Amino acid sequence: MTNTENIFNFIDQYAEKTDSLYLEAIIEACNDWIEGSEAPTLTADVSKEEIRRGIQLAVLKGMKQSAQPNHQMTPDSIGLLIGHITSKLVGDKENITLLEPAVGTGNLLFSVMNTMDKNVSASAVEIDELLVRLSAVLAELLEHPVIYLVQDALRPLLIDPVDIAISDLPVGYYPDDDNALNFELMAEEGHAFSHHLFIEQSMNHTKPGGYGIFVIPANLFESEQAAKLHPFLKQKAIIRALIQLPATLFKNVAHEKSILILQKPFLETKPLTDVLLAQVPNMSDKNAMARFLQEIDEWAEKG
Repeated sequence: MTNTENIFNFIDQYAEKTDSLYLEAIIEACNDWIEGSEAPTLTADVSKEEIRRGIQLAVLKGMKQSAQPNHQMTPDSIGLLIGHITSKLVGDKENITLLEPAVGTGNLLFSVMNTMDKNVSASAVEIDELLVRLSAVLAELLEHPVIYLVQDALRPLLIDPVDIAISDLPVGYYPDDDNALNFELMAEEGHAFSHHLFIEQSMNHTKPGGYGIFVIPANLFESEQAAKLHPFLKQKAIIRALIQLPATLFKNVAHEKSILILQKPFLETKPLTDVLLAQVPNMSDKNAMARFLQEIDEWAEKG
């Protein structure tokens, strides 16, 4: 069996022996692994990606047993694509800081961190304590330096500005109208869109010249509150790319998503390249994906 399979089986068998909920058992199994009292059988060259995938397979099983609306995981294919884009955008810079304002179990964050051959540290925000514990134990096994803030990500964040913010944006209405008044993207009437506020919050905590890379609803710029979003982005950010994800990744048209790449305005010495408008091909077509990634690389190099 592969290392990934051995990790999943280790956690799965551990869970069968306990009375804990499956997601709690994952945390317990990983803590025992960290402490050395029990561990999966692995080859000497086990990779961080194998560890991430093995644990996330167990998390997926646990989520099916105790489904909750906020327990949703960013698909690996999207995480790895964002990791590739992030690696190209940072160029030769060695020390990179990230912000993930809706970290969940950490699948997107760790997909990106595993992809980057840099010294990468992150600040991660999540209001769900169970998801924080799952994410934190994985961060320890992967030896990734991550600071967690267990709070509403749209409240004040005590973090230094980062090089890149990444997020699979939580989509919906933000219920705390009083707090939403602190944002420029507060709706004129009714609740603001939480995904709009997450964009604003993320860019507020990004360094000048830094990037925000967001998984967004495909209809973001045609939605009912788009009229407020357009002028905000024009004043506060530079739209660098809009990348449509394959429809095959989503169950129906209403759930389709894209990747939006923003850059925080900065003093520049050269003109910016045109906005990249692209569509990700069928990810199972290796040749088409290779051509697409080459297009991304050339765009990032020009930028």
